[in-house]
Amino acid sequence: MQQWLEDNKLPLGKWIKSLVDYLLDNGAFVFDAFADALKFLIVGMSDAMLWVPALALIALFAIGAWFTHRSWKLCAMIVFSLLLVINLGYWEETVRTFALILFATATCVIIGVPLGIAAAHRPWLNSAMRPLLDLMQTIPTFVYLIPTMIMFGLGVVPGLISTVIFAVPAPIRLTSLGISGVPKPLIEAGEAFGATKSQILWKIEIPYAMPNIMAGVTQCIMLSLSMVVIAAMVGAPGLGVPVLRALNTVNIAKGFEAGLAIVVVAILLDRVFRVKTHGEN
Repeated sequence: MQQWLEDNKLPLGKWIKSLVDYLLDNGAFVFDAFADALKFLIVGMSDAMLWVPALALIALFAIGAWFTHRSWKLCAMIVFSLLLVINLGYWEETVRTFALILFATATCVIIGVPLGIAAAHRPWLNSAMRPLLDLMQTIPTFVYLIPTMIMFGLGVVPGLISTVIFAVPAPIRLTSLGISGVPKPLIEAGEAFGATKSQILWKIEIPYAMPNIMAGVTQCIMLSLSMVVIAAMVGAPGLGVPVLRALNTVNIAKGFEAGLAIVVVAILLDRVFRVKTHGEN
């Protein structure tokens, strides 16, 4: 039986290759236009941020954190941490990493939150998406990095697409969990007062599920950061580049410093986008 299975291998790899070849032969111009547009947006945003003096940009970040959290400790941590990044010499790489993460997270939220809401309201859709989400989170990233690199070439675009594929299950799952956890008496009370389905969604379900939704956003940010080095392997700029160079040259000092910059970005983004629960001060 084993020998028969080995001799009659399913040509899954050949099918995928044929599909990719077909897409490239018939839609190369679409992929090129899509890649150029994304590259223009991401690189343009990072260049605009780099055009602003570093200290002024840090001040803007701190002011924005103050207006959203009213925490001087968070503002002080942002200022100190980003000054440390400048001191280590990784300011430009940090800004480009931030731009990539921002676009990846925004894309995941735009895709994931509506799908999570739809999955919470439609059990059949949730059941259909579950194995696909499991596959997206467990399959090695290098597997889908190859076709994205072939379709979109080297640069930030294949890194962005691979990051989105890897991170989008988090907001889908947590949004669905939050919407599904809304107490039925709240929904029944809204219906009793004559609220429409859209009013129930926007005024009851989403506000109640907001901690879960924001948890999905923060998880998406962390997963995107974990893809920084992977994205650098296909030519994406950012903090993954010095990490790869340090790995290739066995440079412990450079690898530690670049890794510390990544940790700083992760902690800051987690604190800024975290939503307080009732038990937190």
